[in-house]
Amino acid sequence: MRKIFVVVSALSLAAFALQFVFAAVGAFTKPAGDGAYALHSVTGMAVIPVLTLLTVLFAALAKAPGRLVGLAALPLGLVVVQALLAALANGATDAAGASTSLGLTIGGLHAVNGIVAVHVVVNVLRGARQLARPEPAVTAPVAVREQEPA
Repeated sequence: MRKIFVVVSALSLAAFALQFVFAAVGAFTKPAGDGAYALHSVTGMAVIPVLTLLTVLFAALAKAPGRLVGLAALPLGLVVVQALLAALANGATDAAGASTSLGLTIGGLHAVNGIVAVHVVVNVLRGARQLARPEPAVTAPVAVREQEPA
């Protein structure tokens, strides 16, 4: 289970890394349409939550410490915050539908929250790798018997 925990954690990190690529694809798509951020949205709202749940499951099955299991669950909460920030940023427009300073600031927080999520997933992967390392063999101390004088 510990090796599977490492693999799922690595897949989760890969999905988060791809999120930045998909966000850039959306930002640089010309003309920008409703589908510009489709990959970013699907990955953030479906793929990452599923991978996060699998990471939590395998962390528990691998008998990871409670703190690591909790850390593995944290990206799910951060995804909820991401969705709220995106909705607030999109809703903070002027009467003509143009971006406002408030909306752009909230959009910036969306990016910062994504960076925080990546750092959390990196730490989960580190913890999973450390848990999967074989424990060093413990050797019993050798008892030295004193020889009786002849």
